[in-house]
Amino acid sequence: MKMDIKSIVMGISFALMWSSAFTAARVAVAYAAPLHLLAFRFLISGILALVIARLLGEHWSLSRRQWFAVIMFGIFQNGIYLGTNFVAMQWIEANLAAIIASLLPLLVAGAGWMFLGEKLTKTTILGLLAGTAGVMMIMVYRLSAGAEIAGVILCFVGVAALTFATLLVRGITRDGNVISTVGFSMLAGSAALFVAARLGEPFHWTWSWPLVISFGYSVLIAGLAATLVWFYLVRRIGPTRAATFHFLNPFFGVVIAAIFVNESLTFRDVLGVVIISLGILLVQVSRLSKPVNTT
Repeated sequence: MKMDIKSIVMGISFALMWSSAFTAARVAVAYAAPLHLLAFRFLISGILALVIARLLGEHWSLSRRQWFAVIMFGIFQNGIYLGTNFVAMQWIEANLAAIIASLLPLLVAGAGWMFLGEKLTKTTILGLLAGTAGVMMIMVYRLSAGAEIAGVILCFVGVAALTFATLLVRGITRDGNVISTVGFSMLAGSAALFVAARLGEPFHWTWSWPLVISFGYSVLIAGLAATLVWFYLVRRIGPTRAATFHFLNPFFGVVIAAIFVNESLTFRDVLGVVIISLGILLVQVSRLSKPVNTT
């Protein structure tokens, strides 16, 4: 299976949108309660996705197994992963959250070895070690510089939830109802977030142009468009090859945060990002040589 130009454009576009979501969130949580903000975001995105799906003729009939997978995916990716990250970004910078989230391909490879019996090659092991070393390098420096440990822990909980959600993607959209599947998963995440927000977060919302712009961008681009591109990319080239584009996320994440919200960027951060990216690339290259099951 070869990656064509369209797949490469889709992959880079996804990485840019996915990475920019952290900066948009960092801006938005300064003006609104994070869980309420995210719950409304997914409510709007989910409804838009279902309307688009209907207009394009998609049906909403899913098997019991698919419904379970879609709901769990929505809760773990949209609810737990993004919920913990939005809360964390009240205390830590967007580039740090993006760097921690970039561990996803490494964790997926590790989970495949631990729970699915996948064998790890020497290249994969080297990549896992390199990625872990890069993250630890940044973590030690950031914590010594005063980063909130609670925010860091929340981001690690989030990326663990995202790992589980990623393992659910395979097979969810095999009947072609990509947009409706995305819509239902967003509504599932929204429902979970509204419950969490009601139980554990006081509501506050201060209207401002930065909030309107960042919220609108999160709904339409970082949320709906990025998720749709990801699902179509997985269907087009398979989950392993699609995950290769995640190695761009650490770089895009820190650059976008530095440009748009003027977050600090040290040489140690850059070196750590390079090491993480190389680790992710090693893991994905080692997996590309294996047969890919896209069913």
